[in-house]
Amino acid sequence: MRPITRWGTPVMHRELETITVFDDDLETLVKDMVATMYAAKGVGLAANQVGIDLKVFVFDCPDDDNVQTTGVVCNPVLHLPEGKARNLEEEDEGCLSLPGAFTGCARPDQAHVTGVDHTGAPVEFIGSGLLSRCLQHETDHLFGTVFGDRVPERSRKKLYKQHQDLAEDYPDDWPVTILIDEPVIER
Repeated sequence: MRPITRWGTPVMHRELETITVFDDDLETLVKDMVATMYAAKGVGLAANQVGIDLKVFVFDCPDDDNVQTTGVVCNPVLHLPEGKARNLEEEDEGCLSLPGAFTGCARPDQAHVTGVDHTGAPVEFIGSGLLSRCLQHETDHLFGTVFGDRVPERSRKKLYKQHQDLAEDYPDDWPVTILIDEPVIER
């Protein structure tokens, strides 16, 4: 598990490096990202959210039909509907890199991502609802866009205020500290 990098850190606001080497180091990164995502109770996590300058994200997220989809995408290409097929949904959105803050963000209700997984094998994911939003959100991260860049200034200010109000709940090394400090419950 790794600490989550916050908005404002340079790696969060620039396009990341294309992955060309699919090795044990990448596999370890992906495993760490999955563990971090679950510890933070997220549905997706991009490499820059753990401070790494590589185009890879992981996710575990339901679609509109409540079908859970998990995956790893390296070097994603996002395909969104256009014209009459494009239908925007405004839903609350949050980000593990600005924990505790949510605001409405309009995004297309369908998304299609292609790329390769951490072994270099081709992958393709098509999603609706929350899965669509997740695929768009995580791909955005790899190109230096945080969802706050997609909302009006007033909403962005609200996000930062919400985050600031909850900052003490999310220490700098969150979710590492939170998990360490939680009691272990044996079953």
